[in-house]
Amino acid sequence: MTELDAHRAATGTGDRSRPRAVLPALCTTQITSWGIVYYAFPVLNPAITADTGWPTGATTAAFSAALLISAFAGIRVGRIIDHRGPRTVMTAGSVLGAASLLIIAAAPNLPVFFAGWLLAGLAMAATFYQPAFTALTRWWAPDHVRALTIVTLAGGLASTVFAPLTAMLANHMSWRMSYAVLAAILAAVTVPAHAFALKAPWPAAPPQSPHTGDSAITVSRSRPFWMLAAALTLSAFTVYAVVVALVPLLLERGYTTSQAAWALGLGGAGQTLGRTLYAILARHTGVTARTTTLIALGGVTTAALAFTPGPYILLVALSVAAGMVRGNLTLLQATATTDRWGTTHYGYLSGLLAAPATTASALAPFAGAALAAPLGGYPHLFGALTFISILAALTALRAAPHPPKP
Repeated sequence: MTELDAHRAATGTGDRSRPRAVLPALCTTQITSWGIVYYAFPVLNPAITADTGWPTGATTAAFSAALLISAFAGIRVGRIIDHRGPRTVMTAGSVLGAASLLIIAAAPNLPVFFAGWLLAGLAMAATFYQPAFTALTRWWAPDHVRALTIVTLAGGLASTVFAPLTAMLANHMSWRMSYAVLAAILAAVTVPAHAFALKAPWPAAPPQSPHTGDSAITVSRSRPFWMLAAALTLSAFTVYAVVVALVPLLLERGYTTSQAAWALGLGGAGQTLGRTLYAILARHTGVTARTTTLIALGGVTTAALAFTPGPYILLVALSVAAGMVRGNLTLLQATATTDRWGTTHYGYLSGLLAAPATTASALAPFAGAALAAPLGGYPHLFGALTFISILAALTALRAAPHPPKP
């Protein structure tokens, strides 16, 4: 094998290491997995609590526990994919996801309901963005940003497709039967897609270059890595708190529920739009400047929402702008490891970065709601979140990778 051929096999630039079926398959499975395992819950939760009498706080806590499990299981999942590829992990995750939903659907009590969601958390770790990003980064590097963008654009349609579908099912059958139907759809779509589309040979990890030659353990213990993890965690907390608190913010200012819902929904459209611009941004900015700027822009849009009472059209525009920043932040996290330390240990390092950020995103809705009243209302909450965003941006400045080794 020539040196050029070896490089292609390692980086994913050759035809053999870039199987054609992978990208459309992962687009389909991300829409389906996110739509069913994640977005169906907020649609069905009112019916769950009404039918069972379980407290809303308890059912929501079970869902949040799944997110926490996915955060920490993702570290191990990333390491496995680094060494063995995504096929077995993602296929098993799809099977486990369908099984967990069936347990949730049949749960006779809260402990079993919780158990089902804990299993769902493992399925999330094995099927959501992180394993898909790891697969695409190895197969598509160095053109992985384009592939990641396409998959996140598809993933952004998950709520658009499955929230209405879940609502339609709930209108014609019980929540338990709705989850059973969704479990069948999940299995039918994602199990064969992962099993057959991801069966191509897994390229060897690329050789470490001089400036990315540190081991995974060395990188994970370095100051830049933990500064980056802290910055992304603080940013994730503010971003998800803003998403959940936007509707009560607008209601507190006298807007209707419909107006608030439209503002939130159009913010989601802004998220999709923002992701289409990330590749351009990546070409024209350095990694530290890009990270700091995007996190700071999240703070700017949060501050604008805090201090702008109206008119309504301006608040919608701010929601769209905040969504564009969120869309870019998704891809920023997806490329944070490769931009600094290469692709060799992407799965492990990316999972390690994602764990605290996912934990923060899971806790943010509860923390935001709990802080709003003591702070004096949702505008003041948004002001506090602005301060956290500023702290995150300042932390990101200290996450610059070490200079190349001589």
